[in-house]
Amino acid sequence: MVAAAAVVVVAGAVAGTFSAFDGGRRGSDRARTPEVTASPRLAPLPAVPSPSPSAAASSASASARPSPSPSPSRSRAVRHQRDAPAAGRLYRHPDSQVLDWVRTHSGDPRHAVIASRIAEQPAAVWFAEYAPDTVTGRVAAVTSGGAAQGRVPVLVPYAIPGRDCGGHSQGGAPDLDAYDSWIDRFADGLGSGEVIVVLEPDSVAQAECLSAGERADRFASLARAGRVLKDANPRARVYFDAGHSGWNAPGKQAAWLRQAGAASPASSDGIFSNVSNFHTTADEIAHDRRVLEALGGPASLGAVIDTSRNGNGAPADGEWCDPAGRGLGRTPTLTTGEPRIDAYLWVKLPGESDGCRGRPGTFNASYAYDLASS
Repeated sequence: MVAAAAVVVVAGAVAGTFSAFDGGRRGSDRARTPEVTASPRLAPLPAVPSPSPSAAASSASASARPSPSPSPSRSRAVRHQRDAPAAGRLYRHPDSQVLDWVRTHSGDPRHAVIASRIAEQPAAVWFAEYAPDTVTGRVAAVTSGGAAQGRVPVLVPYAIPGRDCGGHSQGGAPDLDAYDSWIDRFADGLGSGEVIVVLEPDSVAQAECLSAGERADRFASLARAGRVLKDANPRARVYFDAGHSGWNAPGKQAAWLRQAGAASPASSDGIFSNVSNFHTTADEIAHDRRVLEALGGPASLGAVIDTSRNGNGAPADGEWCDPAGRGLGRTPTLTTGEPRIDAYLWVKLPGESDGCRGRPGTFNASYAYDLASS
């Protein structure tokens, strides 16, 4: 199995953004379910000139990593049923690599397609740098921006120790005590409005590289993280890592998720899948429902699916690094029309490289155009 990792749009230290590496997973050998019909697809493309061969790419920022002392867990009253799904629209953060490109390349022949089909869509904001002194303010900048517009932001904390099993996206907090403290500070920025938290991509599905003891410690920290986030903002909806339909079997994934607190409404609103991957929405719906069934917990637990690059499904050869022939998936929405599927989200921002069409995590206009015009 190819090592897995995922980083997409990360809130920068002030107002900018940066990205890091996205990796891949093994291909699916499961038969597909019928095509889903709920969420609208993007409109047909207008005629555009051929793209120029050059493309500007934003640089990933680096940050210092001070080590805070651990802080105690918050206490909270357990909610027995999660809030109803948000009825509002998803939030588009005004700072991202694709928006930077659109603002500075108005004369590029690819501009109209990238602007209309990618830059205008709401996407998740990632927090992958371990910078505890600034994370509260950076989270608050996003959540307050969403609240001011009456829209729902999607946040991705991505700082678990041992991230990516030491692969291309390695990093995160130095240890679990430091991570617990970082999550406390992350939670302090959540505000009181509706917010979706995609908690630590790959942290459960990729746990095979850890020893049994290390897995138990990580899962305990994830369960705590869910409780802290929901205690800080009872309207936060927290989703846990379910991998994707071509990875772990639903029963195995559910057993690990249960250990990580995903079956408890005190920590969780359900699961997420397909982050930075390409499996079809229909396959992911079937996978997520199987995981939820095996997971147990209240029937109110749901799933969110990353549809950002799954319009043409996963490559038959299992290629994960900027594979050719992929396309944009269903547009982000909080109304899927599918039982137990709470949202289709763009967690991975289309056009940010996996490392083969540009430096890992940087925006590549040619790749973005290919996805948007496929």
